[in-house]
Amino acid sequence: MPAVSDAVWGAQGTTPEAIEAALRNLLKERHAENGGYVPARVLNLVAFVDGQWSGEVANRLRGVGRYHASRTIVLSYERGRERLDAHASIASEADPAPGELALLRETVVVEIGARHLDDLATIVDPLVVSDMPTLLWSPHGHPGAVDALLGLAQAVLVDSIDEPVWRDAVERAQKLSRRAYVVDLAWLRSMPWRERIASTFDPPRMRGELGKIEELSLRHHPDSTVAAVLLVGWLASRLGWRASPLVARGETLVGSAKGRRQNVAVRLESEPQQTVRGLAGLTLRTASGLELSLDRGPGGLRARRRERGGEEHEWTILGASRGEAGVLGEGIRQALLRDPTYVPALTAAHAMLP
Repeated sequence: MPAVSDAVWGAQGTTPEAIEAALRNLLKERHAENGGYVPARVLNLVAFVDGQWSGEVANRLRGVGRYHASRTIVLSYERGRERLDAHASIASEADPAPGELALLRETVVVEIGARHLDDLATIVDPLVVSDMPTLLWSPHGHPGAVDALLGLAQAVLVDSIDEPVWRDAVERAQKLSRRAYVVDLAWLRSMPWRERIASTFDPPRMRGELGKIEELSLRHHPDSTVAAVLLVGWLASRLGWRASPLVARGETLVGSAKGRRQNVAVRLESEPQQTVRGLAGLTLRTASGLELSLDRGPGGLRARRRERGGEEHEWTILGASRGEAGVLGEGIRQALLRDPTYVPALTAAHAMLP
């Protein structure tokens, strides 16, 4: 967020109550300076980050465009730190002319150590704006910190791809979904793929093919098995398939799902040449001979459809990827929405755990 006007405050050896008072004073000062300055009041974002990577997280947040949280509270963690330090800024993207309004967005960075972990909720509670929903994000792991703060949040932002073991990612996301609304960046990255599959079968003449799917093959980045499993879970949950546990065969996972008419063979293959995390491609075949393939390519997805009679069509879906900044921005926006398809897909994915 390029700030046109901002105000800052900082203190060493401070308290949550002092930080909250400083924020109130900064807001009063800005409004007294220009009555057109008003605080944004849509969403709190609480981020628990490793101190050495706080700059990287700040850069990611600067790239989310218009989807900035109204108040961002960053807990910058350094294990050996004893003192609680903090600094805050209130910034606006505009300098309002008479009769105009400009939103103020607040950022608080609280530097904490291991001795503060037992008091995380006490530290954060005074800093969140109570009449706004709160999104919790811990990009460097720290599940214990997330669990300690869940009572203050309505939504939690995760990236299941970051979990070293995909099975653990599914288990963790399902556990979190019982306590809060989960926004999963791994799920959001697959949105263009899901949209293209859905649009292929949307015409009335194509809908009957959904019940005839008999093969599904997905290709993915070596670290993104969970993205492929979630997409299979999405299809299973939407089409009423009963998925079975996957079996490892080298770097490939194979399994099956019981459809209403026939079994569906499932194959998930690691694609070592894929340089970007996420899905690399998929191929879907039906019993009547229809085949749909999607592959990641420059500028978008390359699509190929072979009709039952053998006729083939190829085209490129431009702009299918929003980039990592766009995915994070969409994740923040999704905290204010509710996607009813994610939890059923996650539940189906859980049934595929070996």
